[in-house]
Amino acid sequence: MNEQSAAKPRSGILTWALWGAALIGVAAVLYIIAQSSFKPAPQGGLSNLAKGEMAKLVTPEEPTAAPAATFYDPDGREVRLADFKGKVVVMNVWATWCGPCVIEMPTLAKLQASYAGKPVEVVAISIDNEDAAEKARLFIGKHAPLKFYHDRSMKLPFGLKPAIEGMPTTVIYGADGFEKARVAGEADWSSPDARAVIDRVLAGD
Repeated sequence: MNEQSAAKPRSGILTWALWGAALIGVAAVLYIIAQSSFKPAPQGGLSNLAKGEMAKLVTPEEPTAAPAATFYDPDGREVRLADFKGKVVVMNVWATWCGPCVIEMPTLAKLQASYAGKPVEVVAISIDNEDAAEKARLFIGKHAPLKFYHDRSMKLPFGLKPAIEGMPTTVIYGADGFEKARVAGEADWSSPDARAVIDRVLAGD
C-alpha cells in the first residue's frame, strides 16, 4: 500500500469527524434557541407553597371528595365532612396518646381564631376509644375555639384516599368539598406558611 492510498482512509475518517462535530454544534445552538424561546410554565396551585412549616404539604393528583364516614359533633350528633360544604375545612385526625398531635393542637386553635368570621372550619377529630373520649374532650376544651369531634369507630382515617398512615394528619378541603392538600405529621398551623395555604384555598385554588 502506497502513501497516497493510506492517506485516503485517514482523510475520510477526518471528514466524518468534522461533519459530526459540526452537527453537534448545530444541535447545541438549536437547543439553546429552543430553551430561550420556551420558558418553563410557572408552578401553580398549592404545590409552590410546600415550604417552611408546610414543607410536607402534598396535593392530590385527582380531585377527591371527602369520605362519607360519620363521626360525632360536640352534642353527640352524627355528622359528615359534607355537612361543612361551603367552607374551607381543615380536618385534623388526632388522639390523646399521639405526642405530636398534642403539641400541634394549640396552633390549630390559633389558626381557627385567626379566621373568625370567615368560612374556615378547623375540625379536629379524635380517634380515641370510648375510655379516653372524656380525656380528649377535656383536652380540646382547653383549646378554644376548637370543638370536640369524635370518630368512635375509627372509620374516617380509612375512608380517605389514600388512607391515613399515621398521626397527626391534616387534610384541607375546599368549599366545594374536595381535598386540596394534606400534611402528614406535626406542623405549626399558626405560622405564616400555613396561613398562606389556607388563604390560597379560600381564594379558590
